[in-house]
This record gives sequence, C-alpha cells and structure tokens, in this order.
Amino acid sequence: GPARCLGQQSDRRASRQDGRRPSIYSTMDAVPHLEFYCNATATGRLRRSRPSLETLRKAFEDGESCNNTGDSGTGSLSTVPEQGEEENGAEGKTTEPVRFGWVTGVMIRCMLNIWGVILFLRLSWITSQAGILLTWVIILMSVLVTSISSLSVSAIATNGRVSSGGGYFMISRTLGPEMGGPIGMVFSFANALGCALNTVGFSESVRDLLVEYNAVMVDEINDVRIVGTITVTVLLLISLAGMEWESKTQVLFFLVLMVTFANYFVGTFIPATPQKQSKGFFGYRVEIFVENLLPDWRGSEGNFFQMFAIFFPSAIGILAGANISGDLKDPQTAIPKGTIMAIFSTTMSYLLISITAGACVLRDASGNLNDSLPVNYSGPCEGLGCKLGWNFTKCEQSQSCSFGLSNSFQVLNLISGFGPLITAGLFAASLSSALAFLVSAPKVFQCLCRDNIYPYIGFFGKGYGKNDEPLRAYILTYFIALAFILIAQLNVIAPLISNFFLCSYALINFSCFHASITNSPGWRPSFKYYSKWTALFGSIISVVLMFLLTWWAALITFGIILFLFGYVTYKKPEVNWGSSVQAGTYNMALSYSVSLSSVADHVKNFRPQCLVLTGPPNLRPALVDFVGSFTKNVSLMICGDILMDDDKSVISQRNTDKLVKWLNRRKVRSFYTPFKGDSLREGASHLLQAAGLGKMKPNTLVMGFKTNWQECSPSSVENYVNTIYDTFDSNYGVCILRMMDGLDITEELQCEANQAFESDEAINSDHKENTNHIINDEIRTVFQNKQGKKNIDVYWISDDGGLTLLVPYLLTRRKRWRRSKVRVFVIGQQQTKEDERTEMMVLLRRFRLDVHDVIVITDSERPPFSKNLNRFEDSIAGFRLREGQQAEGPAHQERTEGPWKISDKQMDAFRLKSERKVRLNEIIRRNSKHAALVLVSVPVPQGGCPSSLYMAWLDALSCGLHCPILLIRGNQQNVLTFYCQ
Repeated sequence: GPARCLGQQSDRRASRQDGRRPSIYSTMDAVPHLEFYCNATATGRLRRSRPSLETLRKAFEDGESCNNTGDSGTGSLSTVPEQGEEENGAEGKTTEPVRFGWVTGVMIRCMLNIWGVILFLRLSWITSQAGILLTWVIILMSVLVTSISSLSVSAIATNGRVSSGGGYFMISRTLGPEMGGPIGMVFSFANALGCALNTVGFSESVRDLLVEYNAVMVDEINDVRIVGTITVTVLLLISLAGMEWESKTQVLFFLVLMVTFANYFVGTFIPATPQKQSKGFFGYRVEIFVENLLPDWRGSEGNFFQMFAIFFPSAIGILAGANISGDLKDPQTAIPKGTIMAIFSTTMSYLLISITAGACVLRDASGNLNDSLPVNYSGPCEGLGCKLGWNFTKCEQSQSCSFGLSNSFQVLNLISGFGPLITAGLFAASLSSALAFLVSAPKVFQCLCRDNIYPYIGFFGKGYGKNDEPLRAYILTYFIALAFILIAQLNVIAPLISNFFLCSYALINFSCFHASITNSPGWRPSFKYYSKWTALFGSIISVVLMFLLTWWAALITFGIILFLFGYVTYKKPEVNWGSSVQAGTYNMALSYSVSLSSVADHVKNFRPQCLVLTGPPNLRPALVDFVGSFTKNVSLMICGDILMDDDKSVISQRNTDKLVKWLNRRKVRSFYTPFKGDSLREGASHLLQAAGLGKMKPNTLVMGFKTNWQECSPSSVENYVNTIYDTFDSNYGVCILRMMDGLDITEELQCEANQAFESDEAINSDHKENTNHIINDEIRTVFQNKQGKKNIDVYWISDDGGLTLLVPYLLTRRKRWRRSKVRVFVIGQQQTKEDERTEMMVLLRRFRLDVHDVIVITDSERPPFSKNLNRFEDSIAGFRLREGQQAEGPAHQERTEGPWKISDKQMDAFRLKSERKVRLNEIIRRNSKHAALVLVSVPVPQGGCPSSLYMAWLDALSCGLHCPILLIRGNQQNVLTFYCQ
C-alpha cells in the first residue's frame, strides 16, 4: 500500500545518505559495500546486510510494485552492540582505546625486546671465544631464522584482519585449534619466563654493583631475589596503569639506549688512558683486529654451538609487536614494516659492537698498571700486548687475567666514553625486555582464554577498561615470573625460553608454508616478499636448532606440545576459523577422489557403500547405529532424508548442521543428505543416482521395515515397494532392517518432550527439536551394546554374490560383535545333506570367513502350519479384489487404479512361493530365537507381483522374532573372491 511505499522511499533516501546505492538491476539489490563483509561482532552500531536470495526473488511483489521506489536494497538492519557501548552511551561520550603506529607499537617495542642483557654482558665474550668472523656467522644465523620467521609473520598478518593474540592468534587461525591451542599455552608461558630472565639479568647487574661498593644486603643469591621481586612488582604496576603508560616507559628506555650506544661508539675513538690500556683497551688497532678474527675456544663451553645457544636468546624478541596486535592502529601495515626494520637495526648494532670490540680490546689483560713495559725492556714477553707496551705474559700463562675480552663481562663499560651510561643502557635493555614480555604474555593468554579451547582458564580472559586490559592475566603472569625469579639462575631459565620461542617460530613458519601449499583461495596476503620454501626451511631449521641447543629442553617442549595437542584433538572444540588444515583436508580428499575415479573396480576392494533412508537420523538411531557398525572406517555411509511436499519441509542449513553434529556426537562416520522430493520413491531414485562423488557412490540401499504397512494407505505401500523394485532395477543391493519395536522413535521423543514442559501449550519446533536432540543423545540402541557370544544367523537362501556373508563378517570385526559366532543356514536335501554341508564349508574356508557352523535346512518344502498360513492370508485380505471384480475387464481397470490389488488368479500363481516364505519364517523362529542378529536373503520380485503381496512376503519372512532381522540381497555380482588377483 501507500504506507509501505512511503516507508520504502524513506529507507531509500536514508541509505543514499549513508552512501549506499541500489543496483541498476533492482531497487532491492545492492551494489558492493565494505559493510557487507564485516563480521557481525566487529562493530557496535547499526549494520546493514545484503538482501537474501529469497528477498530478491520476492522483490517484484513487495518492493518493485511501488513504481520502483522500493527499498535501497541494502537489506535488513542488524544491531550488534559493542562491549561497553551501553555504559559509554549512558555517559554521553565514547572513550576511544589507545592505538599505536608501526614505530612506537612495533619497531621500538621489537628493538627493545631484542636488545637485552646478552648484548651488554655476553657479546664481547662470545667475540673473544668465536672470533670476529664466527661471531658474525652466529649473529647472521640467528638473524636468518628470525628474518624468515618475520617474513612468515608478515604474510600471515596481512592475510586478513589480525585481532589481539599475536603469534598465537596467527598460528591458531592458520593451522586450527589443534596446533594453535598448544602453542598459545607454551608461548604465553615462554613470555612469562622471558620476563623472569630479563628481570634476573637486571638483578644480577644491580647485585654486581652492590658487591663492587660493598653494599650487599644478605648474600649474592638472595640479593638477586630481593631486587628481582621489587623490579617485577614495579613493572607490573606500570603494566596495570595501562598501555599508554607502558608505551611511554618503553620510549624512555629506547632513548636511554640510544644515548648508551652513542656513548659506546664515541668511546671507541677516545684515546685509551693507561688505566684502560692495563685492562686491554687500546682503541682501533689492526693487529688487535687480526688477532681477534679467528676463534680461541676456552673452557668447557668453548665450542660454536654453545656460543650460538648463548647468543640466540638475544634475537628472539621479533614477536613483541605482533603480540599486542589488538592495540595497533593498522596491524597489517605495522607488523611487517616495524618487525623487519627492528631486525635490520638490531642486527647492525650487534655486528658493529662485535667488530668494534674485537678491533679495540685484547683477549687477556691483567688490569695492573705495573705490567707496562719500560722503554728499553729486553726481558721475556709473549703475546700481542708486548707490541703495545704491556706485558700480560704472567697472567696469560697462569690463566689468572681478570680483564680483556675473554675474562671480563664489562668490556662495553670499559670502551665507552662514560662507563655509568653503559650500566644505564644495560638496565634499560633488561627492563624494557622484561616489560615487553610482561605485557605480551597476558595479551596472548587472554586471547587463548577467550577461545575456550582449554577448561578452567576462561577466568583470566576478562578485560577491563578502554583497552580491554587482561588484569587477571597480568597477575597470573606476575606470579609465574616471580616463581622463576626466585630460582635466581639464568642458566636454568634460558634453555627453556629458547626452545619455547624456537617452537613458536617453527610453527609460524610451518603455518605460512602450509597455507601456501594448500592453494586455498582465502590465502591472499598483501605482503608478497615471502616464499613457502623459505618458510619450510625456517620451520625445519628451528626444530634442528632446538635439539642442537639443548636437547633435553627440546624433548620437554615437544612433550608439552604433544600432550596439549592430544587434549585438543580429543575434545574437538567447536570453533571454525577456516584454517589451512581444513583447506589441506579438502585438497587431499579432492585429489584422492579424482585419482580413484581412474581406477577400475576390483572385487577384492568391494565395500558396501550404503545410502540409508533414515529420514532425520536422530529419529531412527538404531538404523544409523547398525549401518555404522559395519561401515565405520570401512566404507561410505550416507544418511538420506527425503523431505516430502506434504510435510511442508524445507532444506535448512541450520537443521542440517544440527543433525551432522548429532551424528558426530554419536561417533557415526556418515554424511547427511536432505533431498526435496514428491515421494519416497522419487527421492530414493534421485539420491541413488546423484549421491556420492566419483567412485565414492552408494551401491546398497538400506531401509527400515514398514511396520504399519497394513494400516497405512495402499498408495504408501505401493510407493515403498516400488522403491525396492527401482533399486533392483538400478542394479543396487538392498537391505531392510526390522526390529520388534520398530525403528522410528518420534512418538517416544515427543512423549519425553511433553513431560519436560508443565503447560499443555504447543511447543515450538525449535524447542522441540532441541529437546529431541538432548533426549536422543541419551537413548541407547541394541547395536551399542556388547553382543557377547550370541549367534549371528545367516540364512543364505539365494546366492547374491556374497553380500549376505560380507556384512556379518564386517560386523564381527567390530569390538562389540567380536565374540559373536556366525552360523550359515542353506537349503538342501536330506539325502545329500552332509555333502552339501561339506561343500559349503569348503567354499567359506576359501573365502577366509570365520564361520562357526554350517547348517543344512532339509524341511523347507514342508507345508507351513495352518495358523501361520491363515495369519499371512489375513494380512493381505484388505488388498484382495472383491467378488464381482474378478472379471477380466473390471479387474484390469481396478488394478490400473489400484496396482496393489491382488486378484485370485495372482494369488493362485504365487501361492507356492507364499507358502515357502511362511515356512521359512517357521524355520527361522525355531533356530534363531536366541540370536543377536538374523540375516535372510530377500526374494527378488518378478514382474506382475503386486506390491501388497511382496510386502506381505517381507512381513511373513521377518515376523515373530525378538532380535533384529536384516532382509538382504546383493546385486548378483561377486563381492567375495578366493583369488589373489
């Protein structure tokens, strides 16, 4: 009406004001817009979604009938309130969180995290041991690993919007929760240990100053613990003050370090005083440079890999910027640019400091001014010091030198223009690294907690304030760091940290490689300067380094990772991040399916691939459990659900997902395929033709027995039986499962659901469906129980190619059926009974089937008992043609209108066959009353057999048994062979 048109016009004007325009195809359609691709939880404001196909299909009736002045096509509005929006709205203003650019957020943070105590206390000592050349090799090897990792980080960070969580977020969203969960836990712990390591390094420096000035508080170890505890507490308070204060503190530390480096390099050009010369510093000298070029290994730690192990932790801070990705203005730009610049800058500083220290300072010096040589000294003197006017021979020979590159860790202090500035730089480097680690660990752990991958940690995921600060995780990190600070031993902490970080780098590189190799269309990183092969190399070299550095720590790391991986794999958290593992699984499935299509079928590889007409699988759990028992890990199973028009059913993805989850919870490996059809026959026919892929197609139809066939409409019986006829005509096998209480549990579920509600009001479909799911999970079927030593009786009446024997064999491979005994019944003559039994035993042995016994039935041709025959005739009485309709003309017309009708002529023609079905049922009931399962060959109906008569045969064959009975027939082609080829 006019009101609707006016409303649509106003909507259109509003949408145009928003900058969104309708498509030229339709006023209901929309042009591409960024907002349509945002996550529903990404914003807290009104968000428009594009119209659905259903909306567009109805556009002519509802939208365009008003002279094309309809809605703008931007679809319906959906409002998603952002966290904290209500509070902000109540205050009347919005508080924006603090966001950092690539310099302060990533580059400075990474540089401060990379520079640490090793730079100031160990780099000069490593130079003395390994020589300048091998020191450069050690530095460049470390940088190679971190550079490759940074390229992988950059690629992952630019493949979509990166949220908070840093390395964990990248790995988990790329490789999935199975690998992301363990590395998130380990990476968070590693960052907490990194905080402890750098705090202990700072505390040791303070302790050395206290010792130098005779101001020891308790003793050397406890002083480290006291200073460390105070330090980490102050750092915690800075962190709790917020990211803004933490960032300002980091900038202050960065400025101190810049002044320190300037002081150091200026100091190398200042002429050395006698005091400095006595300690080995002489300024730039070619002879000192040449002397220090090659290695001079000393002590038990004097080897290349030990030096590498000591240096490598100084290069591991490259993820400091990525770890606070949630606090960056533009993570996709900031992370690649800032990380790569930080690596380049810190690498240059390491290389320059090692070469300048190696060119200016001797390896050994006594620090004694009396060791200077007089002008005309002619006594014994060895070593380079003699050429420089100093005799350090005595301390070199006795290995008692206290100064020089090899003996003192304070070389940078010695070289610098003003020594205390180096101490300030050391303090700034260690404290900045400790602070960065203290901030990174809670941020990563918060993201892990919110993903609900592991139990009992969700408490630590709560955020506070405008920056969503994880205060609880800060406190947890503080106590973990404090525990390791109280150990007060750097050498205990360092190997674990190196291994944890190397493990993280290995997985980050593997994530990049795996995402690239799967050729997923969703892998489109805007950072192009990476290679999947360099990423793979980085992953492998990281694992190799883990074992070369500290093999026992590597084993501990892998043990923890495998334990956490096993837990996540077992629990299967309900998350879907579009990981590369999913893409890889798809690639493998597609590749194998295509290659399988070119392989010819062979009887040795035959598997019963079943299309099971379950309807909604949760309504026929026994049928699902039975077929799952012999197809699980063996062959294809598809649960087909034919939705009839009269049910007014629609194929809903939501319902499909629920039923697939139900199958997974029941541990049934099956596909679920709903199909819209006018009838059971049409739906089954189409499913048999269309279901599956390539060679992964059904070859056997499995149905439940129609227990109400006598009460339901004749057309329904006709439809059911014609489905069986069509299956035979399509050359498929048929299985029909019958249980005494039936298979459909709909009434039972509805009864249980109604008891759960106090009122008698109608229960809406969603509630009822959910209730059904809950109750159905608790319902156990006979096929979920252990069968013990009961019999599986196989009545192999007709040779169908062997499917009748193959199904019980597959069942006995299952744990629940393993102890069951298979008995095979065959029809024979009394005179040749033993010969026929022996012949059958030979055949079964050649098939390598473990059959307990073969029984020959010799009385199958006896007439059935009259009461059983009367019961059979009563069952079809309602389908017989009435008197007066037996004449040829009326009878033909009646059968045309009702093809299920049985004439007296047909009844007489099929009488002998009917009696044999009734007699066979008597034999089955006599021999198999205590069996766990009975399998009987299904008769193949001949042309002209009315559907109601065939249905009566199936009923007669299977009635009167308390155990499940399977009416089965193969497609008359061999599925068993005793040949090798």
